[in-house]
Amino acid sequence: MNDSVLREQLVTLLEKGEAHTSARRALSGIDPELRSVRPAEGVHSIWEELEHMRMAQEDILRYTLDAGWKSPPWPEGYWPGPTSNVTEEMWANSVAGFFSDLEEVIELARNPRIDLTARIPHGGDHTYLREILLVADHNAYHLGQIVQTRKALGDWNG
Repeated sequence: MNDSVLREQLVTLLEKGEAHTSARRALSGIDPELRSVRPAEGVHSIWEELEHMRMAQEDILRYTLDAGWKSPPWPEGYWPGPTSNVTEEMWANSVAGFFSDLEEVIELARNPRIDLTARIPHGGDHTYLREILLVADHNAYHLGQIVQTRKALGDWNG
């Protein structure tokens, strides 16, 4: 079976979003002073959403590729601690880490040596395809949250 169409559709979903905004668009042009602002009680800041996405994506990717990977405790290991001051360095590191791991997920999706429907040797019933779709789904949800937060803060020109 030629699965190149499936692979390219996965890449498009991860990079461009299709039915949702892309990560690059959702994260571009954010007013630095608004990165750690919670617009309402119970709503995460843009920083918290991004860090959560980065942490979860890293966990899914490393779990997929490394039999020795230890996932952080749920749920506290998947969310950053609250902060009222996100420095430029914190923001840059988070953005860079998120996109670096996203690129690895994309490389996994493109890799013809990986049977996307095969079970991950150390992953029980989980397949490579499942993990790639999990990243795409999780990112799409939280990118939507970021856009909603930006709208609530008056920082979205979408």
